[in-house]
Amino acid sequence: MSLYFRSNPPLFLPFLVIFLSLFLFTRQTSASPPHSHFHTVVPIPEREYGGVSLWKLKRYLAEEPTDNSTLILAEKRTQRKDPIDNFHKYKGGWNISNKHYWASVGFTAAPFFIIAGIWFVVFGLSLCFMCLHYCCCRREPYGYSRTCYALSLILLVFFTISAIVGCIVLYTGQGKFHSSTLDTLNYVVKQAHITSESLQNVSDYLAAAKTIGVNSVTLAPDVQSNIDKIDRKINSSATTLSYQTKKNSKDIKDALDSVGLALIIVAAVMLFLAFLGFLFSVFGLQCLVYFLVILGWILVAGTFILCGIFLLLHNVVADTCVSMDEWVKNPTAHTALDDILPCVDNATAQETLKQTKTVTNQLVSVVDRIIINVVNRNFLPQAGIVYYNQSGPLLPVLCNPFNSDLTNRQCVASEVDFSNATELWKNYICQPSSSGICKTPGRLTPTLHNQMASAVNVSYALYRYGPFLVNLQDCTFVRDTFTDISRDHCPGLQRHSKWIYIGLFMVSAAVMLSLIFWVIYARERRHRVYTKNLMD
Repeated sequence: MSLYFRSNPPLFLPFLVIFLSLFLFTRQTSASPPHSHFHTVVPIPEREYGGVSLWKLKRYLAEEPTDNSTLILAEKRTQRKDPIDNFHKYKGGWNISNKHYWASVGFTAAPFFIIAGIWFVVFGLSLCFMCLHYCCCRREPYGYSRTCYALSLILLVFFTISAIVGCIVLYTGQGKFHSSTLDTLNYVVKQAHITSESLQNVSDYLAAAKTIGVNSVTLAPDVQSNIDKIDRKINSSATTLSYQTKKNSKDIKDALDSVGLALIIVAAVMLFLAFLGFLFSVFGLQCLVYFLVILGWILVAGTFILCGIFLLLHNVVADTCVSMDEWVKNPTAHTALDDILPCVDNATAQETLKQTKTVTNQLVSVVDRIIINVVNRNFLPQAGIVYYNQSGPLLPVLCNPFNSDLTNRQCVASEVDFSNATELWKNYICQPSSSGICKTPGRLTPTLHNQMASAVNVSYALYRYGPFLVNLQDCTFVRDTFTDISRDHCPGLQRHSKWIYIGLFMVSAAVMLSLIFWVIYARERRHRVYTKNLMD
């Protein structure tokens, strides 16, 4: 069974779940770019393999949970009325693959949609009646009131300022939401990239182990055959993960850019509309005022709909953050996340971990056999290829971190570990002649030392990748990733998505009321002008 990744993310509103969507990878791993193995084994920087705490990115493994209970995520928060279920309370918890969840969370935005509909119908009918009255029952204006005139002007100024403030809130909110979402996206991309790179490195070091030979002794043929099998699986998964990460990242960024641009345009248009409407009303340009009233009538209905959409977005983001918190506390329970998160096959992860231990154990055994049977023995010249005039203090053997059954073992005092073996063995290098025979005391020729150092480097690399593979098995990857997202990114996403729908509501309400007072003030101004002319 190969490493595979589950897919089928929702394609609508991709920015709703950007911290999940990069995890939604294809189920198949066959279509992946070719991988070229490296051929130079280099020492691994300690900073890259500092223990379990390094792997904050850890991936979730689709292992069969030992706890067969089913956890309903965000159960209390998601108990909302479901319009497609006779308005009964929805009790299925967070589940973006459930139509009832979307119906219930969409119902929270219903007031804005209703307002948009009522506004569009009622104000549209009012405009029609006003036009009919103006055309059929036109008469000279009268009834000028200074109080009404002053009050309408004051309210018009107030609502115009409110529209400007709402546009500022909307513009600021969309900018911060875009930034927060990109930060979350970049974090997830980084985690996926490090995971892919780590899997690729394991594949590279396993492949390099096949080419290593110490004094013409190599790994057993069955071990090399197993390396070929597991290498294909790891390589396929790593390349698929890298490819899908780039693809999904681009799609999400394009969606974010489109949403951000749309909100900026909305803010700019509504601000321009409010400002022009105020100026035209003040200067008595009635034809232009009525034109802006008709335009504003349509735009206000649209902004109320947008307001509802972003309230829905805000609630989904909040639900998702609560769900991640609850999943972190119950990672082995069945949840709706099981259908969405990418999964690495547990059997293959176990096989990979076992293979890295086997190769490490075999390489150390090869090195130690050479040390015991060749390096630390004093052969006569007649011994053939095993003789190169070995002499001097005995070389310490390399510590094998695993027993024959691949369980962990402790090093003894006479052994050297991976971290200092190469440097320590340099003290045992002799100066060889052109034929490879030591001219000075020593147990190692430079060539033999280099071969042993290569074996140590690869063994050390595979051993240090053990915590990463273990974390693939025990589900700590997603637990830590969700914890980081919930702690560092969710507050910003919730706060700034709230700013957007608040800004949209302020703009919609302010421009809606401004439209009404454009008409009222224009009427009062016309009456005032007529009354003054009549008095004169």
